Amino acid sequence: MKKLVVILLILPIIICSQTKPDKIIFREYTPGFYENEILRDIKNTEELINPRKPQRILKLDYSGKDLPNKFDLYKTYWHFKPISQGNAGTCWAFSTISFYESEIYRISGQQIKLSEIFIVYWEYVEKVKEYIRTKGNSLVDEGSESNAVTRILKQYGCVPAEEYTGLLNGRKYHDHSKMKEEIITFLKWVKESNCWNEEFVVNTVKSIMNYYLGEPPTEVMWKGKKYTPKQFVTEILKINPDDYVDILSYMQEPFYKKVIYDVPDNWWKSKDYYNVPLEEFIQSLRNAIENGYTLAIGGDVSEAGFDTKTQCATIPNFDIPPQFINDEARQFRFSNNTTTDDHGMHLVGYTDYKGERWYLVKDSSSGSRNNDPNSKEFGYYFMNENYIKLKIMYFTVHKDAVKNLLAKFTN
Repeated sequence: MKKLVVILLILPIIICSQTKPDKIIFREYTPGFYENEILRDIKNTEELINPRKPQRILKLDYSGKDLPNKFDLYKTYWHFKPISQGNAGTCWAFSTISFYESEIYRISGQQIKLSEIFIVYWEYVEKVKEYIRTKGNSLVDEGSESNAVTRILKQYGCVPAEEYTGLLNGRKYHDHSKMKEEIITFLKWVKESNCWNEEFVVNTVKSIMNYYLGEPPTEVMWKGKKYTPKQFVTEILKINPDDYVDILSYMQEPFYKKVIYDVPDNWWKSKDYYNVPLEEFIQSLRNAIENGYTLAIGGDVSEAGFDTKTQCATIPNFDIPPQFINDEARQFRFSNNTTTDDHGMHLVGYTDYKGERWYLVKDSSSGSRNNDPNSKEFGYYFMNENYIKLKIMYFTVHKDAVKNLLAKFTN
């Protein structure tokens, strides 16, 4: 018995000693795609734009690491090439629309580029209606969640990208900052004035958006025939929004129940998230991507191991050794706000590299674009599965991909 105790005590030390400690570096921030492409377009200037203040950022030192950060290493499923969301906090729309484009191709073989901004427009309308209903006690901002896209597709439909770009006056990139400021300023006046006339408020917000984005179409032409946006979804895209589910994993709500995802961007307090333990969360994600499904994912990207230089995302062992990533570690970070609801992306491929599972993630933010714009890697991240285990909170997928998991739910 004494020998057994000694062996058990020594074993963790042996395991830990076999892992090389990761190191921290402090990197000076340098202007990249955001300053040199997006802001130059928005400000209509050819001059280079530098950040206002020098910044030193704590990052994982990736030097000397063997990384699978090449597109061709991954088994991938069809998707349009990454596009930029510009200077707009609408990653949730870009990532989930990209996901639905892949679903349309998977189901019917059609390659149809959809309008993200059509979804953004009507989501603002829904936010404003809730703001009126709650007398100003509901969030109106740029952020939202993947299942907002599902809801808007069902309620308002969608249109091809060329029918509604939201880009006026020759702009290449979106900038919603002034539009958002005007909307929020107006809604502040509404609250202060106790002016809760829904028709007046919604129409005023629409007029603001029409000025900055253009007015969304009420019908579109497709192959010589007119369709409303809702008809376009049901008759042309041939997808049913009710076929899509959101899988969540955290301990603060019961497992195997549909629960609320308690973050500000879930402004309408959706309780349609299927909550499962981490082990089943990861296994379900694995099964889906291995069986031909892509996924919209959402979670935290404000991490030392989330790197815009290598475009890789891993969990450094100075944060937590991988063998200790579990439900408790995940919930601890969510509860103390070190895991936040930062960003939505589209998971489109996977590989097994040097004994570890990695995922190819299509991205709309500027951080994935600080490399050669002609390279295959432009607009992607390469995400280690441990990063998903600790920092990705939910994924959206077709219900057929997780039917065995859904069978365990009682509500």
